[in-house]
Amino acid sequence: MARRKVAPKKATKKDDVAEAVTAPAESVYIGQSDKAEFILLRLANRHGLITGATGTGKTVTLQGLAESFSDQGVPVFCADVKGDLSGLAEKGVAKGWIEDRAKLIGYEVDFAAYPVIFWDVFGKKGHPIRATITELGPLLLSRLMELSEAQEGVLNIAFKIADDEKLLLLDLKDLQSLLMNLAERADDLTTKYGNITEASVGSIQRSLLILEQQGAEDFFGEPALEVKDLMRTARDGRGYISVLAADQLMQSPRLYATFLLFLLSELFEELPEVGDPDKPKLVFFFDEAHLLFRDSPKALLRKIEQVVRLIRSKGVGVYFVTQNPLDVPDSVSAQLGNRVQHALRAFTPAEQKAIKAAAETFRANPDIDTKTAIMELGIGEALISTLDRKGQPTIVERTLIKPPSSRPGPLTAAERKTIVKESPVASEYDQRLDRKSAFEILQKRTAERVKAEAEAEAEEAEAKATGKKTTKKKSSGGSRGDSFWTALGKSFVRSVVPMITRVAEDAIKRGTLGGVRRR
Repeated sequence: MARRKVAPKKATKKDDVAEAVTAPAESVYIGQSDKAEFILLRLANRHGLITGATGTGKTVTLQGLAESFSDQGVPVFCADVKGDLSGLAEKGVAKGWIEDRAKLIGYEVDFAAYPVIFWDVFGKKGHPIRATITELGPLLLSRLMELSEAQEGVLNIAFKIADDEKLLLLDLKDLQSLLMNLAERADDLTTKYGNITEASVGSIQRSLLILEQQGAEDFFGEPALEVKDLMRTARDGRGYISVLAADQLMQSPRLYATFLLFLLSELFEELPEVGDPDKPKLVFFFDEAHLLFRDSPKALLRKIEQVVRLIRSKGVGVYFVTQNPLDVPDSVSAQLGNRVQHALRAFTPAEQKAIKAAAETFRANPDIDTKTAIMELGIGEALISTLDRKGQPTIVERTLIKPPSSRPGPLTAAERKTIVKESPVASEYDQRLDRKSAFEILQKRTAERVKAEAEAEAEEAEAKATGKKTTKKKSSGGSRGDSFWTALGKSFVRSVVPMITRVAEDAIKRGTLGGVRRR
């Protein structure tokens, strides 16, 4: 564990050695201005924002924060977009820039490897991480597939029918088979559930095919991720750092953003209320956060705002990482109390606007021209403002970020493979399950219907040949030949019996973002 020492006054030359002092024990050390800059653990669940242009040091800042939270026994989840964060699992070594930075801020680096669990939606660079179609829910699926309002309505009907008919939707083939079944039964279902058109069903099927080609087939299924496995602590008391390999996932940006939002919603639904704990139960770093908010409909943005606002009472701190502070909507940005701003460039009017907006989010420091400082920051420097003991933002300070204790940069394929093999969840997720669900049930129903129709046709043919009356009817729905009163009675039974059944049983509960809540 690195010794968190900082200087009361920043050294300015490489030959200077800053006088070291100890940062508060109940904090996460970030770096040094003319004093220690840190996040108080009991306020770390008030969320945060890390911004800056490419190449200004955001990854090293994220790596250092993950280490410091882990040292304090706080589990961490972070998406590794470039592969550089995998180095958390290996011990760092002294390098020129690390030694220079440590000397400037009076920081003694204890090089160490950290407990890491590697995850990968595609199962190539870590343990497969999956969710079921039912858990994701119609709202997030609609966003993922960019459905129109009419198509989203049909998808909601599909989920409603799956709930009513007790059909498990676990993977893509379950949803695909259900949609085919709805198209076949559209005439009978429209009266009760609403309009189901073949065009809408066909459009959804095409969108599912695109998702399948992008690799979503690997994501949907079982065993589904248990959130408890993101909240593990090692035997030495340090929090595990869950690192999601996102380099391939980023090739499908909407899948990436939807997946991380799903994880947030799962944490929100599964964890109990704890108020403001002494330290977070989990810290969640959402890299490339602009992908979450880009082109999101207003209804989804309201849900995101709600999750971010309320998840802190579950003991989860969410830290958005992005290039431009304007990437995060004001309604969400207002909830982010701990801020780290790396350098921004101002070559265009839009970039100048971003710098002005970033400067205005900080509590002013009379000794710093914040707007100018944002453009002058060097690599590894940042403007920092965190919450003080009263929960109020501190004045902005120009800060040198501490160097990491683990290895900067990626692991080799062999090193990663060893870590994955020795992981505490190695036996829990690697083998895919395929239990009986909607696909198998609907296949059986179709087979029975085809068999019944074949038998009816055979009997009818025999009757015509022999002159006998038929005893079986085709099972194509059977209601078109019913009398008015018979049809009315069947309609009543169809509408009342499911309602009685739902009252007698536990109703399926859907969470904030439409996914089914686990029991």
